[in-house]
Amino acid sequence: MYQVITPTTPEELAAYYDLRWRVLRQPFQRPRGSEQDEYDQVGYHRMVVNAAGEAIAIGRLHFNTPEEAQIRFMASAPEHRGEGHGVAIVHALEKLARAEGAKHIVINSRDNTLGFYIKCGYEVMEEADTVQNPLAEHHLRKTLTQHNRIIYRADWCRELQATWHEEIPISKTMGICIEQYTGREFETTASLARNINVHGTMFAGSIYSLATLTCWGLLHLQLRERQLQGAVVLADGQIQYHKPVSQEPRAISRISSMTGDLSMLTLGKNARVTLKSQVLDNDKPVAEFTGQFVVLANSKK
Repeated sequence: MYQVITPTTPEELAAYYDLRWRVLRQPFQRPRGSEQDEYDQVGYHRMVVNAAGEAIAIGRLHFNTPEEAQIRFMASAPEHRGEGHGVAIVHALEKLARAEGAKHIVINSRDNTLGFYIKCGYEVMEEADTVQNPLAEHHLRKTLTQHNRIIYRADWCRELQATWHEEIPISKTMGICIEQYTGREFETTASLARNINVHGTMFAGSIYSLATLTCWGLLHLQLRERQLQGAVVLADGQIQYHKPVSQEPRAISRISSMTGDLSMLTLGKNARVTLKSQVLDNDKPVAEFTGQFVVLANSKK
């Protein structure tokens, strides 16, 4: 279990700065202490920790002007790279920047992390000459708008939501919207007012539909991530209702819940996948869905 925290205790701060030094300074033979600067005292720090409290990923936000925020010192433990923790840090820092009134965020990136930030919606404003200087940094920028609040693959999410509303009309009627995608988690919301029953809570069928579509959406995006093609269909689904949904509903599906073998698609064969999602009332899970999905391989001509 991982969570994003603000390091505050001496132990948390020591782990935070140690990871920053090990990843960003030690490889270049820089001494301890070089991982800190004058903005650390006024910056906002976030850290992903595991169940044991160990530092997995870190990042800092500070303000250059009241309207311009900057993300710096992004780092992930080498053994945990590719697990989506960097996206979790960027997401947390972007939410903070929006809440503090930032209009845009800037980031300086070397070649090895450039693709990651582009996937997070940042645009290259000044391209560095990395031929002459391999350690030179590109300057990226992201203007904060309501349309790019989705942190990862925002363009894919916009396309997916448009497809839902056009080809699955009930999703538009229910007010289902994509709230967030981090590459590892996919979150949706729905309108309680459009799905209310005689008890003033969410209709059970609507809960089922929201939970199903959330799994379907995560699987669809994962196919794109892996450059695989196929039509996703639900073969079987089971849901457990624990408590009523009385507030604006949201649902989350995590890639960690997925079992199955998508590689069958590369052989022209159908793939079978199991995915789970939770429907939440506020922040408390009140329904749990397990879906058996089949990805139909494209027929070869």
